[in-house]
Amino acid sequence: MQTITYRQALNETLRQELRRDPDVMLMGEEIGVFEGSYKVTAGLLNEFGPKRVLDTPIAEEGFVGMAAGAAMLGLRPVVEIMTINFSLLAIDQIVNHAAKIHYMFGGQASVPMVLRTPGGGGIQLAATHSQNFEAWYAYVPGLKVVVPSTPYDARGLLRSSIRDNDPVIFIENLALYNTKGEVPDESDDNDYTVPIGVAEVKREGTDLTIIAYSRMTVLALDVARRIEDEEGISIEVVDLRSLRPLDRPTIIESVKKTGRAVIIEEDWHSYGIGAEIAATIQEQAFDYLDAPVRRVAGVEVPLPYAKVLERAALPSDKHLTKAIRETMQGVRR
Repeated sequence: MQTITYRQALNETLRQELRRDPDVMLMGEEIGVFEGSYKVTAGLLNEFGPKRVLDTPIAEEGFVGMAAGAAMLGLRPVVEIMTINFSLLAIDQIVNHAAKIHYMFGGQASVPMVLRTPGGGGIQLAATHSQNFEAWYAYVPGLKVVVPSTPYDARGLLRSSIRDNDPVIFIENLALYNTKGEVPDESDDNDYTVPIGVAEVKREGTDLTIIAYSRMTVLALDVARRIEDEEGISIEVVDLRSLRPLDRPTIIESVKKTGRAVIIEEDWHSYGIGAEIAATIQEQAFDYLDAPVRRVAGVEVPLPYAKVLERAALPSDKHLTKAIRETMQGVRR
């Protein structure tokens, strides 16, 4: 095994897939000469040339639509949108076209396209550059939405996404790019993939289940380890990894085992992924619950620029710890 950053895992996987399949191509703003705003595409233009690594104009609707058309004709475009906030400019192409073409043409055409985009807050990019819109895309039949939390999952899920015949929204949290984790050495890699739609129990426990995804999985694991060491509470952590399709059986089996559930997400509290999971638990595991399901999420305000206010608006280890303790005590909100 080797230890690499989340950014390196993405970069190496893009390189491997470009080498493996001549139909794979990259496109996006400044991904070539500038090597991407977050350097995920560093070195790829030099190796593969401008026909396979395309710098696009600042016109999200145009180049996402172009990618959908290219995918219909047999290519496998991987589109980088600089942040998920800018995907709103292309939402018609994503939701009304890419997501529906396979269905509306009776299966005669597919759109094997990946839309890579970072989201999330915490690095002072202010209200219009720090949002979490994963719930919007997870709502849409015809799209797949993945949210890896580790370099291992980022590599395995990106491979699966590129090889999938449906459009995939691949969301990378900005604060994860420099985090590190183990992946197999390239010589031992064996071309592994992580299946889309399969959650993973990242940590076994018996007293309470935390359900998380993306950066919140990292936070949840840290809190779970600390609380067990300090208070003896055994906490299981389920990493969703995919939001559509959603692995409901893994969630339910974990909650049935522990009898308590806390859901943590970085996006806003109302109408979010956490609400969907809480409803699922209520519908399928109500009789197993020893306490109400708790949700930890962002404060419902445009994310402030000022660091102290930004931290106050985002879910933190203190918020999660408080929710765990109250759930263990059976406290109702």
